Amino acid sequence: MDVGVGGALVVNNKQRAMLPNKGRGEFIRNQRKDSEGFSESPDLEFEYADTDRWAAELSELYSYTEGPEFLLNKKCFIEDFRTHVTDKKWTELDATQHRAHAMRLLDGLEVTAREKRLKVARAILYMAQGTFGECCSEAEVQHWMRYNIFLLLEVGTFSALVELLNMEIDNSAACSSAVRKPAISLADSTDLRVLLNIMYLMVETIQQEDEADKPEWRAARETFKTELGSPLYNNEPISVMLFGMVTKFCSGHAPHFPMKKVLLLLWKSILFTLGGFEQLQNVKIRRREELGLPPLPEDSIRVIRNMRAASPPASASDLIEQQQKRARREHKALIKQDNLDAFNEKDPYKSDDPREDEDDNDDNDNSLEAETFPLERDEVMPPPIPHPPSERVSFPKGLPWAPKVREKDIENFLESSRSKFIGYTLGNDTDTVVGLPRPIHESIKTLKQHKYISVAEIQIRKEEEFQKTPLSGGEEEVDMSPTELLYQGILPSLPQYMIALLKILLAAAPTSKAKTDSINILADVLPEEMPTTVLQSMKLGVDVNRHKEIIVKAISAILLLLLKHFKLNHVYQFEYMAQHLVFANCIPLILKFFNQNIMSYITAKNSISVLDFPHCVVHDLPELTAESLEAGDNNQFCWRNLFSCINLLRILNKLTKWKHSRTMMLVVFKSAPILKRALKVKQAMMQLYVLKLLKVQTKYLGRQWRKSNMKTMSAIYQKVRHRLNDDWAYGNADLDARPWDFQAEECALRANIERFNSRRYDKGQGNPDFLPVDNCLQSVLGQRVELPEDFQMNYDLWLEREVFSKPISWEELLQ
Repeated sequence: MDVGVGGALVVNNKQRAMLPNKGRGEFIRNQRKDSEGFSESPDLEFEYADTDRWAAELSELYSYTEGPEFLLNKKCFIEDFRTHVTDKKWTELDATQHRAHAMRLLDGLEVTAREKRLKVARAILYMAQGTFGECCSEAEVQHWMRYNIFLLLEVGTFSALVELLNMEIDNSAACSSAVRKPAISLADSTDLRVLLNIMYLMVETIQQEDEADKPEWRAARETFKTELGSPLYNNEPISVMLFGMVTKFCSGHAPHFPMKKVLLLLWKSILFTLGGFEQLQNVKIRRREELGLPPLPEDSIRVIRNMRAASPPASASDLIEQQQKRARREHKALIKQDNLDAFNEKDPYKSDDPREDEDDNDDNDNSLEAETFPLERDEVMPPPIPHPPSERVSFPKGLPWAPKVREKDIENFLESSRSKFIGYTLGNDTDTVVGLPRPIHESIKTLKQHKYISVAEIQIRKEEEFQKTPLSGGEEEVDMSPTELLYQGILPSLPQYMIALLKILLAAAPTSKAKTDSINILADVLPEEMPTTVLQSMKLGVDVNRHKEIIVKAISAILLLLLKHFKLNHVYQFEYMAQHLVFANCIPLILKFFNQNIMSYITAKNSISVLDFPHCVVHDLPELTAESLEAGDNNQFCWRNLFSCINLLRILNKLTKWKHSRTMMLVVFKSAPILKRALKVKQAMMQLYVLKLLKVQTKYLGRQWRKSNMKTMSAIYQKVRHRLNDDWAYGNADLDARPWDFQAEECALRANIERFNSRRYDKGQGNPDFLPVDNCLQSVLGQRVELPEDFQMNYDLWLEREVFSKPISWEELLQ
């Protein structure tokens, strides 16, 4: 089923974009007049974070088809509870009684009868869901969830759940039964879903920090975090076990696995044990201090949050109306400027259809080109809703990022300068400036002021030293952090894990067409009995689309977190994962994902708020109608879809940064028009990562593209970090580079990665050339060798058979 389009775009109420004056390269403000009929979307009030609100993350665990199971869990709990505590409610018991009952339920998980074990598991799930039957509000449900989950953690429930989950994973009968079934439904994954629900609720709730938490809860959180990241469960971290479930599902051996829940639990386990984006920033700062590097020039998260979005393109109808009104004016200012911009407005005039500019082959499709300059009009109207003066004053002047220069850039600049002015080169010498003109001295001084050395560069240098001097270099001290433990756990099967995640991402992408041979990711959303009415079909359609969106959200977050943590831990760990993503066609897959109406995807209304947990268990449900399902919610955008898009763009940036061969893949797959359409989303962070991807390939897109997209170029200049000496805007590219050069780049990187993995992790396959050898005859003969008793007793026989009875040719032996 295709993702539904939700809602029309609302009218812009705060449009201020910085646009260039082409003649002098200066930037002037453009304020759009809504009264003239230009309808645009406002800046999306979206704050990028590790996760959505806690309530939203809880609700996304359950499909709407699982709704009836809430009451089933409650029934199982009450039946067990009344047999032991007859006269009170759960909320009326004291802590001792709570603990005793939790221990009793935990003992019930060890029974051999599957049905009894499932009932006990459902009772525990009801506890983890906050014993909602005794609560009157959502806040009360969340309060009891925290209390009950920390109680379950204290009595050791999580370890018992991991053992049961392992049993279910290895349940060959369930796997073979599911493989033979023509259609798999919700009923095939019941046991797994109940276990994964409890585990997810525990991980998601315990990682939420609250100022009101007791000291013992905080201590329990840290202990649980350490245990999750350590190889305590089956001698591997919990994430490795979940990765194994993903590959088993994709191989077709376990099609009944509830993949959405597995991926959500995998994501939250990685997020909890390794840390989110702010923890990453803190670790990066600490790493730089340890390596003696200067501090970071700015906090990237803070800079991006303070950015404003650039203007998206106007539709063709708006542009035509704008032209007609302009023609009716008696007085015009700056006619020459109007002529300069005329070519920017040609292409949209071809058709009245506002979707015309969404064709893939539109080289002149101007994403940011539809703006007009304020000096082209008689007057400049203020925005419809005036902003307070303080906001205008605080609008950042100049460029948002400090420029950066690599050591390699300084070397290249000096080499070219020496060749040009003197005619000699000095290799890697960046200090000798004898004979160079004074302006070159000033340039080198400026470049060195902005020189940036990354943690990755230091790690590469150290690795080169270890490879050069394997004996004298000493033993490397490896910090056994959660990231290192996870990498060691997934290293043997990392290529299979990456392929499996991308397979599921492809199946969940809205641009994918249903194929008979593709994997079925809907096993845990389709009911046993298919819908019979239009309303049921609409509800299932919303559920299926929502299910796919949540899967995309989880996979994009998993991949981005792993890439960022591995890069900080060791750059070759990051490169190993990135290279296997590239080999598995991750770059064209992400471009395929964005080759859709991205604004429709971000504003999709695939949710039914009255059916979301915990709202659905504490309020009486209103009668659902086709109109209410079509209307959806009143949100300006869908948080999870915008989060997914930003994650996928960040992954694409990480895969292609400083990799010429992968940048050329963006060019070959014609990513420019696809990425430009994504600029229509008025969210600063998303636009920034799109502009970064456009910047790296600009020089390869040709002069005509650059000429037709000057305002996109201006947006890149305004928002993306400057690399001094980078000629991205001028097209001085090595266009004669051969394909085998790109292949050589990847092969060299692969060789470095394999040497790193072999040196650090393949202890059994050490290089025999570097192993110590004892050549001294005396020391060899002087070694005491322990011989077995039967050999000692039959020593005479052995001498007779192996020595005395065999002729020895001493002449041959001496030769």
